[in-house]
Amino acid sequence: MKLLMAMLAAMLCISAPITMAAEGPEAATAQTPAELLGWKLVMHSYTLNRFSIDDAIDKTAALGIKYMSISGNVNLPTADGKFQTIATPTISDTDFAAIQAHMREKGIDPTFVNMGVLRPTADEAESRKMFEAARRMGIDTIVCEPVAKSMDDLPKVMDVVEKLAIEYNIKVAIHDHPKPSFYWNPDTVLAAIKGRSPLLGACADVGHWKRSGLDPVECLRKLQGHIVTLHFKDLVKGPGPFPNGMHDVPWGTGTSDAKGMLEELKRQHFHGAICIEYEYHWENSSPEIARCVKFFNDTCAELAAEPAL
Repeated sequence: MKLLMAMLAAMLCISAPITMAAEGPEAATAQTPAELLGWKLVMHSYTLNRFSIDDAIDKTAALGIKYMSISGNVNLPTADGKFQTIATPTISDTDFAAIQAHMREKGIDPTFVNMGVLRPTADEAESRKMFEAARRMGIDTIVCEPVAKSMDDLPKVMDVVEKLAIEYNIKVAIHDHPKPSFYWNPDTVLAAIKGRSPLLGACADVGHWKRSGLDPVECLRKLQGHIVTLHFKDLVKGPGPFPNGMHDVPWGTGTSDAKGMLEELKRQHFHGAICIEYEYHWENSSPEIARCVKFFNDTCAELAAEPAL
């Protein structure tokens, strides 16, 4: 009997560490609610355009955000502690390598999820430079507003954009600025991509829809199946440089129905980048962005726990 008890005790001593070792890797690789939904929360560098790109990276990391997108312009730090603004597609390999090294150092994925807003034209040689730059930087999505003065002009520029998107295998997400911008209405975006490559779709700037008097949730519904990425916002009426005097507030505290938009994206099975583009309190927006991050994480936890819509 004593021998049997000793054997059982030995077996228990051996099995306990094995169980713990099996649980460790599972815990380390557990997906976050956002990952379960197929979403990445991204800092769009335009949010921090009053700072150098290095400072923008530092502020992004301090907020616990692991991904960034880069604007059409980038603020390169200079020796005097200031910065020089250049068009992002013209950045040198040396400067870009330094940016990526800083992102890695701060725990941010060194590949920007998209670049823009850019403005390709019907001039193929000029537009090609944007796609060449994206490929050189390892960016797989260009956010843009193809230049057209009328619906009659639209096919000319879209022929060029589609050709280059296919050649470079780079997605093109058409962005909307507020009325009277050419793409303010999602119907125009749908017309631009109709019958074209699935590489072409929308960058849904939900705040600018609100500024144009549109319902952001309804606009998302219109673009179902064509949303590549988003510039996410929640707005209220108040002093501001945009139409209707609307400005950004922490997500969930404004009039844009932030939760309803996330619910709609879940319903559509959208998978991709949800970019923070916070265009208010430019010099000290981090405290308000932190509230956006909390709202996003809390809402993702709630949505991920619910059955698929």
